[in-house]
Formats: sequence, C-alpha cells, structure tokens
Amino acid sequence: MARDPYTVLGISKSASEAEIKSAYRRLAKRYHPDTNPDPKAQERFSEVNAAHEILEDKDKRRQYDRGEIDAAGQQKYQSAGFGGGAGGGAPGGDPFAGFGGFGRGGAGGGRSYRFSTDGGGPSGVDEILREFMGGGARREAPGFGQAGAGGGAGAPRGEDLEVIVTVTLEDLASQDKLRVSLPTGRTVDVRLPAGAEPDQQIRLRGLGNESAVGGQAGDAILTLRIASHPMFTRDGANLKLELPITLYDAVLGAKVRAPTLGGSVNVTVPKGSSGGKTLRLRGLGLPSKTGAKGDLLVTLQIDLPHELPKDFVELMERWREDEPYQPRSAG
Repeated sequence: MARDPYTVLGISKSASEAEIKSAYRRLAKRYHPDTNPDPKAQERFSEVNAAHEILEDKDKRRQYDRGEIDAAGQQKYQSAGFGGGAGGGAPGGDPFAGFGGFGRGGAGGGRSYRFSTDGGGPSGVDEILREFMGGGARREAPGFGQAGAGGGAGAPRGEDLEVIVTVTLEDLASQDKLRVSLPTGRTVDVRLPAGAEPDQQIRLRGLGNESAVGGQAGDAILTLRIASHPMFTRDGANLKLELPITLYDAVLGAKVRAPTLGGSVNVTVPKGSSGGKTLRLRGLGLPSKTGAKGDLLVTLQIDLPHELPKDFVELMERWREDEPYQPRSAG
C-alpha cells in the first residue's frame, strides 16, 4: 500500500510548490539508482517519484486532499459500471482490465488510462511515461528514456553541473586534450579553446546531472581558472620572463639559456646590455584566438654576486671619478 505522499517527501500538507519541488529534487538525487548502490534505493526512488507525481499536479493534489484518490493515484470511488473489480465489462468491473500493461496490477485490475479517439494513443501518456521513468522499467524501456529516439522530450531536463577547472600555462600551450574528472564520477577529455581566458566557460552537452524523471541530462559547465606560474606571467598570448644574467655577460655579450614552456633555448644577450632590456623571442608564447602563437618577452636582470672582488670595486671607484655618467634624466 502506497504511503502518504506528504510523508514520503517529508513535507507538511501546507507546503508550497517550491517546497515540494525542493524536497523532490533532494530525495531524487539521494536515491537515484545510478548514484546510490543500496538495493533499496530503487524502491525508495520509485516511491519519491510517485509521491511527486501526485503533489506536483494541482488537480491531483486537490483530489488527494479531498480523499477522492488514494496515495497511488487511484480513484476511491467509481461511477456505476467502472468499479475496481476483476469482472471485465460486467457491472462493477474494470472495462480496461485487459490492458494490464498500462496499469500496476496486470490483467486483474489496477490503474487504467483513457484512450483518445484521434489515433494518438493513450491520453494519459504523460502519466505512463512518468510511471516508467519513476520505476525500475526506466532502464528496460529505451523508447521512453533519455537514450531513446525522442525519449523524455517533454520531461524536465537534469540540472546543469558547474565545475571549476584549474589549468596551467603548460595546459594552455599544449595541443593535447585536458583530462577532467566530473563530480558525477565520469572522466572526460576536453580540448581547451585557443586563447582561453580566466573565467571562460566550456559547456559539455548532456554531461551534467541526470533528470530524475527521465528527461535529458543537464550540461556540465566548466569554468576555467588559470594557475600562477613560478617563472612566467601572461599578457594575452604573450609570456613575460625576467631572466637574471651576470654583469660580465651584460658588458661583454653572451649566449645564455632561458626557460620556455616547451623547454629551454639559447638567448643572445647583446654586448653592453642594460638591466631591464627586453628581448622578444617570437612564437614561444601561447596560442591566440586566431591560432597564431604569441611571443616570449625576456627582460634582462643584472645580478651581482654577494661578494664583489676587491679589484672590481676599485675599478668602479676609478670609473666613477674619471668617467661618470647619468642614466637618469635630469630634473
């Protein structure tokens, strides 16, 4: 015997539509057989769907509150000739008892549905679908489910799933797909769009939460966060790097190694380079929205040793006295 739908959903008889919907979603997620391995979850899930089927429909809810239908949605009284017995077309019998496939009790009785006269099939098709989706038959009836052709077209879709995905600059530079684990337990490979920006969203159709009533699944919406890098900073498609060099490399010129996202390369430091000079290494940045790669901007930073040689200090003193210069503009 079906339980009181208000008790099943854990709400009061004065509950609003929003409270009914909220309670249903919470319980449907908890007992959905795809996420709850407990053998009793399927039975509880079906019970929750049956309760929601009555309370979400204003007419059915009023009928239940007035005592006209029971917790299973069946009429408590019938007009003459349409009773709940097993007598077929006899007085007091169920003229649709032979259509047990649409009811709960088989050929011996149970719920019946009116048929339309326009060749369109049962007029209670939405209720049949809900019953199939709410019970164990959902998986065995692909024509009525999400995976079937046109299945669940009129049922509410599942909720979208919002996921924060933190990516590195190496991820943005790579041509490989990024592997993302969704809260549903599913793992997907995602290609990041060229020129991806912080907080940019990627929508994965049909990979969100399943519909509790057999509709299409929601979408998974990935929001990108870009992790800071210990060496590089981003400027659009360009990357910036501060590269320490020695004083003698700056004075005499040299080839030094510089890191990139794909490894290290040789950088030519021109003779007489000043600290703060920026060298542009073309094509070693990030992919842009146009597909072209940005550049790596290398800014030279002259790094002096902790202990300067005595003769070097003396040379600097003579230089300051004999050939002083002013790198800063006056005034």
